Amino acid sequence: MYIHRAAEETIRKTAKMFPILLITGPRQVGKTTLLQHMMEPERKYVTLDDPNARSLAKTDPELFLQRYAPPVLIDEFQYATELLPYIKMSVDRSRQKGGFWLTGSQVFHQMKNVSESLAGRVGIIQLLGLSDAEIYGYESEPFTTDPKHLTARMAKVEPVDLGRLYWRIFRGSMPELYAEPDVPWETYYRSYVNTYLQRDIHDLAQVGNEMQFFNFMIAVAAHTAKPVKYEELAQAVGISAPTAKKWLSILVSSHIIALVQPYYNNVLKRVVKMPLLHFLDTGLAAYLLHWDNPEALERGAMTGQFFESFVFSEIYKSYLNEGKEPPIFYYRDKDQREIDLLLYQNGTVYPVEIKKTAALGKSATKNFGVLMPLEKLESADVLKVEVGTGAVVCMAHDLLPIDKKAWAVPAWLI
Repeated sequence: MYIHRAAEETIRKTAKMFPILLITGPRQVGKTTLLQHMMEPERKYVTLDDPNARSLAKTDPELFLQRYAPPVLIDEFQYATELLPYIKMSVDRSRQKGGFWLTGSQVFHQMKNVSESLAGRVGIIQLLGLSDAEIYGYESEPFTTDPKHLTARMAKVEPVDLGRLYWRIFRGSMPELYAEPDVPWETYYRSYVNTYLQRDIHDLAQVGNEMQFFNFMIAVAAHTAKPVKYEELAQAVGISAPTAKKWLSILVSSHIIALVQPYYNNVLKRVVKMPLLHFLDTGLAAYLLHWDNPEALERGAMTGQFFESFVFSEIYKSYLNEGKEPPIFYYRDKDQREIDLLLYQNGTVYPVEIKKTAALGKSATKNFGVLMPLEKLESADVLKVEVGTGAVVCMAHDLLPIDKKAWAVPAWLI
């Protein structure tokens, strides 16, 4: 069963703008299925998972492109980046928009020069797992804290209770688990991790000790929704801090995690500059940490962390699916005051707290006040920043104001 993807319109627009379309993202999030669903009848398809096709692409790229002339979809492109200069020459000759569609599961060292080599010729779209909008079949929109927009959205979205939400958090975001509901959850993720370790990590990232890297993934999953401390991660696995930093960058490059940068302004003097870590697929994190059912996860010690990472990933995907860079930061200072997310757009910062509760008091927004100095700037040397309407994403049953500057937003509404 094909599940409609929110990025389809973004892909159509991008393919009309650039000679080359590159879809990146983790394994098994549906990149190939999506493009095969959208491709024209005359477009050829070849996967570099095929050893014969891969060998030809690597040893004789020119002949490969004669055999698979555009329009063509080249799947798992990262296995033969020797094609890059030949694709560049082809598009420079023809100037055909959308002639080459490429997919890549990682952006390791083989992929790092793609955007530079093909500058001005390639449109890159990042595809992640399914969002709520895609699973439940309603319109996907970039998240906003604007009460009028959220009120209009209330009429389009079905409410979800706590049990259903944690079933979704536990299930994760991989399309196959929704297209084929009978696929065993644990078997699926075990196979996913094994493939990731054996093919991407061993072959492409050249990590010598797969088991140690697997243990590192577990340690990272345990730190989801927390600031990154390389020494802690290194100590948990028995590696050096520089190795932990390198391995974490591999998880970022393969879209397993996202690092949220701290919001910094010269006026906010005591900001902690560590990035915040979020696992992008809560189902994968649950598998790594041996949670075996959604009820145990909801009652467990990490329930808040999983809730926060789930909300983050939904907001993050809502921007990616529109082809936009997520304008997401977070705030933490040396006095331990935190704001889970900050959306920074058009000179305005919008604070967002994430709390797994249905009953909110005004204390839920107490840390929003740390941003007020931004609005009092008078120096011409510092850019003045407005503080917009805030939100507390929670388990409330309705969209309700907390005070004049913040609203309680049900998690199922994002």
